[in-house]
Amino acid sequence: MEQHEQIRLFKERAEAVQTSVVDVTGLQQAFLYAIEVTKNQGGSTIAAPALGPEERSKLAELCRQAEITLLTEKIRDHIGKIQTGLTIGDWGVAETATLVLDSSSEDVRIATMLSETHVAVLPRSRIKSDVMELESELSESMKSAPRYLSFISGASRTADIERVLTIGVHGPQELHLLLLDEGQEQPSPVHDVQMAKRKPRRR
Repeated sequence: MEQHEQIRLFKERAEAVQTSVVDVTGLQQAFLYAIEVTKNQGGSTIAAPALGPEERSKLAELCRQAEITLLTEKIRDHIGKIQTGLTIGDWGVAETATLVLDSSSEDVRIATMLSETHVAVLPRSRIKSDVMELESELSESMKSAPRYLSFISGASRTADIERVLTIGVHGPQELHLLLLDEGQEQPSPVHDVQMAKRKPRRR
């Protein structure tokens, strides 16, 4: 499937699971988006534990200007106070509008599961047509155990009680996916740096 078709399908399926998809041209635009979402929802805290040093510094300055508290480590100490979790996705699956995220870090798990809103940046080049296209990447990543990979499709939802759909019971109430344009700056998450120290590499 051609990339433009993958993007079209991804957006179409995302709408079906109430996921907001926005095109961004750089990480600064993505960071400003996360800050705007946080402030519009009346929040004051962003948890972004998996950014590289340069990206973390840029986000910290933007948060300072917007009077937003940025959490980058020891996220457990802030459980119950996280408005927005900000991450950089590893892969996307167009068929189900699924975000695949390396959540081996406890801080990443807390930021994405115990925040009110999850904002994830996903480079377009990392979107695959279906999960079978990720077979080699997933197999490679699992060679460095223990690993925790999250497959996230839409906001948290359940219909356990009398088949009534309820949003945000077991996780964020909203999921925003920011598609980073091809040819623009590429993120360098902390877990990418850590993976570089292991052999073989995932990417």
